[in-house]
Amino acid sequence: MKYFSPLFLFIAGWFLLFFTETLAFIGFINGTLQLLLFTLVVCIPAWRTGRMSYVDIGWPWGLTLIGVLTWIYGEGDSTRVAIVSIAYIFAGSRMGLGALKMWKLGYLKTEFPRYEYQKRRWQKAGKTNTALAMQVEAILQGLANASFLAMPAFVIATNPDGNISIFEIVGIIVWLSAFAMETLADMQKLAFLRKMKKLGEKNKVCNVGLWKYSRHPNYFAEWMVWNGLVIAAIPSWLTLYQQESLVIWLLLGIGVLLASRMMYTTLVFYTGAVPSEFYSLQKRPEYKAYQQTTNIFFPGANKSKRTS
Repeated sequence: MKYFSPLFLFIAGWFLLFFTETLAFIGFINGTLQLLLFTLVVCIPAWRTGRMSYVDIGWPWGLTLIGVLTWIYGEGDSTRVAIVSIAYIFAGSRMGLGALKMWKLGYLKTEFPRYEYQKRRWQKAGKTNTALAMQVEAILQGLANASFLAMPAFVIATNPDGNISIFEIVGIIVWLSAFAMETLADMQKLAFLRKMKKLGEKNKVCNVGLWKYSRHPNYFAEWMVWNGLVIAAIPSWLTLYQQESLVIWLLLGIGVLLASRMMYTTLVFYTGAVPSEFYSLQKRPEYKAYQQTTNIFFPGANKSKRTS
C-alpha cells in the first residue's frame, strides 16, 4: 500500500470531474489520453532503462494536451477559451521542445540528479522495489495532469461571460510577469555559466541578477505562473455555482487551489529546490555561504545586507 497511497488524492481529483455537470466529458478524455501519453513516453522507457528522466518529456507535453483539449471542447466565451488554451500550449510546448532537444543530445542517457534524489527518498521510506516506485511515480505525474493541474483550464473554459473580470486581468498580468521572470532567470544563469566557462572557472555559484534575491528564482516564477491561472479561474468557478451542486462546486474550488499548492510542493521539496540544493552543496564550495545570505525560494533582500 505504501507504494500506491500517493496516487489516491490524484485519482480522487480525476474522479471528481466525472461527477460534475460541465467537466465530465473533457475530464474523461483528458485523463485517458494523459495515461496513454505517460504509458508510452514515461512508463515504458522508465521500465526499459531504469531512469525517471523521461518524465521531463511526458509532463510538459501533457500540459500541451490540456491546452489542445480545452480549445477543442471548451464551451465558454471563445476569447477566454483561446487565452487559457494558448497559455497551456505555449508553456507546455516550450518545456517539451527543450526536453526533446535534451533527449536528442543524449542527456537522458543518464538520470537527472533530482530523480536520483527521489530514489534516495524511496530507499529511506522503505520502498526498495525501485522499478515499481518509478512506475507509480510516472502514473502519478499523469494523474496530476488529469486532475488538479487541468482544473484551472477546464473551469475557465466553461465561462460564457463575454466580459473580462478584474481577477482575470490580474491573473493574466501575473502569468505574463512570472513567465518573463522565469525566462530572464534562465537567461541570466545561462549567461553566467558561459562566462565562467570562458574564464575557465568551474562549480561557481550563480548569484547575479535575480539569483541575488532567490536561490531558485526560476522555480518561484514557475509557481507564480500557476498562481496566475488560479487567480484567473476564480470568476469562472463562481459562475459554476449556478450549474453544479454545492458539494461539487466547493470541491472544484479546492481542486483549483490545490494546483497552486501541489506546484509549490513540487518546485520546493519534490523535484525542485531541495534536490538541487543537496547536490549543489556537494559540488560548489561557495554554496553554503550563498545559502546563508539568499532566500531559497521567495525573493528577498540579501540577508547580510538586511542584518548590517
